[in-house]
Amino acid sequence: MPGGRLTQQERQQIALGLADGLAYAEIARRLDRPTSTITREVMRNGGPTAYRADLAHRATEHRTHRRRQVTPRGPQTPELAHGRDAEAVREYEETFTTVLMQAGTPKMMARVLASLYTSDAGSLTAAELVQRLQVSPASISKAIAFLESQGLVLRERDERRRERYIADEDVWYQSMIASARGTIQLAEVARQGVGVLGPHTPAATRLENIARFLDFVSESITRAADQAREVLHTKPETTSDGTAEPNSDRG
Repeated sequence: MPGGRLTQQERQQIALGLADGLAYAEIARRLDRPTSTITREVMRNGGPTAYRADLAHRATEHRTHRRRQVTPRGPQTPELAHGRDAEAVREYEETFTTVLMQAGTPKMMARVLASLYTSDAGSLTAAELVQRLQVSPASISKAIAFLESQGLVLRERDERRRERYIADEDVWYQSMIASARGTIQLAEVARQGVGVLGPHTPAATRLENIARFLDFVSESITRAADQAREVLHTKPETTSDGTAEPNSDRG
């Protein structure tokens, strides 16, 4: 399987595959590339409906040129913690961002969230995010406001009175529970329609089936979230040398 950056010819093949309605996996198979490479390439360059090979190629060249300008090279390049490969970490953050975007998260918000989750501290200041993502403070402020409104990040002030943004692991649980509550509310509204439209009518039967389905789904989500939080949640454990290691308490 070839490595390295996508060529302009490969990008043209991607565009043709998208025009033919091919899945990312099929395009990747034809190019002998990982599916994640194709997914990331498309999502960061307009998505499946707006992808253009020439524009994508120029955008990639621009990003590469900009990265060379802002990233120190050679002996000045800072080493990442735990002996991590800087390029591998960057690629992973891009993949994480792409998946969040596919789930409906706007691009800048996805980049911020991926940065928070891949930082060992699990929290970053606005200045740290600006430096890490090479974007304006206004972009970070807007992204944080959105993520906070969704319950995906928290704010706190550190000992230097700087505002820090935290990717609390528990927010995914809270998000799932909020989703389940919304589903329950929808089920209740659907069931109200049964009385309005008249029992045993086709419309009422349809709404009753919807309500039963949503009741079952919301109950299943809540039960699964509670069980996963109790059984699978992993907390860092401090070792004798002062480093943190995952420790899963499975009861």
